[in-house]
Amino acid sequence: MMSQMPPQAALSKCPSCAEPLESGDRFCGACGYDLSAVPPPPPDHPTLAMNGAVLPDAPQRPPATAAEPLPAHAPAPQAPAGPAAAAVPPAPAAVPPPAAAAPGVRFDRAPEPDEYPLQAPDPRVAADTAPGAGPVPVCVACRAGRVDGDGYCENCGHAQPRERDHLEQEFGPVAAVSDRGLRHHRNEDAFALGGTALPDGTHATVAIVCDGVSSATRPDDASLAASRTACESLVAALAHGTHPQQAMHDAIVAAARAVDALAAEPATAREHTPHQNAPACTLVGSVVSAGLLVVGWVGDSRAYWIPDDRSPAARLTEDDSWAAQMVAAGLMNEAEAYADERAHAITGWLGADAYGLEPHTASFKPDRPGVVVVCTDGLWNYAEAAEEMAEAVPRDAAVRPLHSARVLVGHALDGGGHDNVTVAVVPFPAPPQGAGSA
Repeated sequence: MMSQMPPQAALSKCPSCAEPLESGDRFCGACGYDLSAVPPPPPDHPTLAMNGAVLPDAPQRPPATAAEPLPAHAPAPQAPAGPAAAAVPPAPAAVPPPAAAAPGVRFDRAPEPDEYPLQAPDPRVAADTAPGAGPVPVCVACRAGRVDGDGYCENCGHAQPRERDHLEQEFGPVAAVSDRGLRHHRNEDAFALGGTALPDGTHATVAIVCDGVSSATRPDDASLAASRTACESLVAALAHGTHPQQAMHDAIVAAARAVDALAAEPATAREHTPHQNAPACTLVGSVVSAGLLVVGWVGDSRAYWIPDDRSPAARLTEDDSWAAQMVAAGLMNEAEAYADERAHAITGWLGADAYGLEPHTASFKPDRPGVVVVCTDGLWNYAEAAEEMAEAVPRDAAVRPLHSARVLVGHALDGGGHDNVTVAVVPFPAPPQGAGSA
């Protein structure tokens, strides 16, 4: 009879197949499970123990083996013979000996670890627990949040400086610094340093500085490709005995080809900037050996000679620019030309749309020690004349080239930092191989 149905069998769903049940069902209509076989509920005692304490009156519940689902191929159980059988629960399984209480919170389950993993890594310890991972960048603004892959702080949302926003490098006796400046949204300058032994056993140092043309597309890529290619070409040619001036010429040609190759990009890469010019940059470089100084350039980046004794300094390059053309043609003096708004319009550059490649090279044999300052217009705009550059260069530049490069970048930033600033300081003569810090 219905009234003889044990209260514990009046369930809302079948323990075997989770099929919804109706009040008074004794068998599951879906799988035929015997609902009278459901074990009685345990006494109303707490089952939660805190801090590993075992409640004295909390009995150990035997495992509810009757509630385990039947295999799909098992026959449905048959109804008991009589009404009395419905009220008799199955024999309880043997109760296992109580296990030692696990620390923390226990829900009458098998002991579990003391700590439970979070659904997401804890940002405070993620850097320490990630196998093989390097240090996670920390926000420069709040000094607390991690920096995501897009360059923003996960804590305060502050955009982080790009890697090229400020770069410093020492290579033997030569050093260079490049900075984004105070007005540009990215650094479009690049530099490369190198050195090699010459066939006669002396050593030569190489410095290349490039300035991306902002009106072109991907100027940062252009300057990077040109600087790296020119430096690699120079080092390889010098090591094989090529004269430094010829090696400089060939390096500029190789750099021009590298920048030209950037224009062969998919049409989709320029679909948003169809009217921009091909990638382009200027270049200036120097090779310094025991007794020879060679410079090469295309564009308006410059090289200056600054003697240690501050005897007359000199500018070693002539700009490929509108202002320089006006001065060379005798149409304006230098002050008038560089005061014109067209002064910095360049007439020579590296790029697929250049009018014609004309690498300039020159060689010198200084009779005294000093340094060569190789820089973009982001610096010489604030120290244009050779005498002004000599005043800005520290007196100990030959023995502290990295410090001097930092000072010169600071000079440009203090002057307004309207452009990217890149400068290399190269001591002359080149010290013996192995001298200086690498």
